Amino acid sequence: MASAPHARPPAVHHASLPPSARVVVTGMGAVTPLGLSVDAFWDALVAGTSGAAPITSFDATGWSTTFACEVKGFDPIARLGRKQANRMDPYAQYALVAAIEAVEDAGIDFAALSRDEREQAGVVFGSGFGGILAVQQNAKSLFDDGHRRMSPFFVPMMIPDMAAGLIAMRYGLHGPNHAVVSACATGNHNIADALHTIRRGEADVIVCGGSEAAMCELGVGAFAASRALSTRNDSPETASRPFDATRDGFVMGEGAGALVLESLERALARGARIYAEVAGVGASADAHHMTAPHPEGLGARLAMERALAASGIARDEIDTVNMHGTSTGLGDAAESAAIRTVFGDHADSLTPTSTKSMTGHMLGAAGAAEAIASILAITHGVVPPTINFSQPDPDCDLPYAFNAAVERPVRVAMSNAFGFGGHNTSAIFAAYE
Repeated sequence: MASAPHARPPAVHHASLPPSARVVVTGMGAVTPLGLSVDAFWDALVAGTSGAAPITSFDATGWSTTFACEVKGFDPIARLGRKQANRMDPYAQYALVAAIEAVEDAGIDFAALSRDEREQAGVVFGSGFGGILAVQQNAKSLFDDGHRRMSPFFVPMMIPDMAAGLIAMRYGLHGPNHAVVSACATGNHNIADALHTIRRGEADVIVCGGSEAAMCELGVGAFAASRALSTRNDSPETASRPFDATRDGFVMGEGAGALVLESLERALARGARIYAEVAGVGASADAHHMTAPHPEGLGARLAMERALAASGIARDEIDTVNMHGTSTGLGDAAESAAIRTVFGDHADSLTPTSTKSMTGHMLGAAGAAEAIASILAITHGVVPPTINFSQPDPDCDLPYAFNAAVERPVRVAMSNAFGFGGHNTSAIFAAYE
């Protein structure tokens, strides 16, 4: 991976909890607009690479937005085999491939485990849309040729919980298995549910994360109709510009992020490599508007405060925040104000960033992909940049990592993910020693 890691900082929390109650990350996998593995994803983030380009999934000529951050070079048949790939929507293909990388990275051979051990292994993996391409294709078949032309696999291709089921089927995992769906907070919510499930003793190891594949006329058209997307068609690579005064909307992204979470007790017993500890998560609701954030950042503030309280970590121990930072006028300003409120004077010592400036908004996959970026910031002592900054916005006044990666010790990283409906989540990851 890019950038030599700094000396690993000491752990800062939860030392008094028993190993069975402490939860650590031992594996990660990624399918993103910046690369089809965690290594490729991280190298592109640190280099400040934009994943935005003209849409290739369909002909967007004449559309108000003609570009996006698509996953590039992904061959589902090569990865999964023709039979399985053809029975899966792209969102599930991305999820399964990311999960395979995460399990291999964790060094777990589930096939070698007993039935009892696999009953303590689960999957918590969600998607904001689920199989929206399957919906589009089968709706067309229905209206053009009647219901007999619809795919017999339409239902399993469409439902957003199928990715979790497919991952469990691949490895024979009989533990808790479900999907949390909370729009763009989905990735974080699934990590949170995995954390709580392990702490309750219902599982020892969980594959968790989020996936999205909405690059079709129905998906892009829906966001274009809501006027949420950037229309900077003449310069796609500079369109996602969080916190910049000239931002004009978000850029759609897609992909998947997967993490293997284990109880510290299990990870130590098998001699696992530990990336970081999941210190705590917080959640809240804006209870304000279907799509707009609370103007005072109330829900964002509550989620961050609850994550801090749950982790036992002091505000001044947070080193970086991977902000939700979608490049929208209201959202970026409200989240920045909320961070000012939560962290007070320490806000000026943070190194906040938004990796969405490079990946676009990966929707239901965003929280999981950004959790991986946050964990690798701890591992490498590098905060990825927020690219495309040119003009300051007085409502966004934090010391963001603008335009270039920042090398600094990172002991604790916070990652925010907020979704339509007013769903807010904040996850805290800490160095494990």
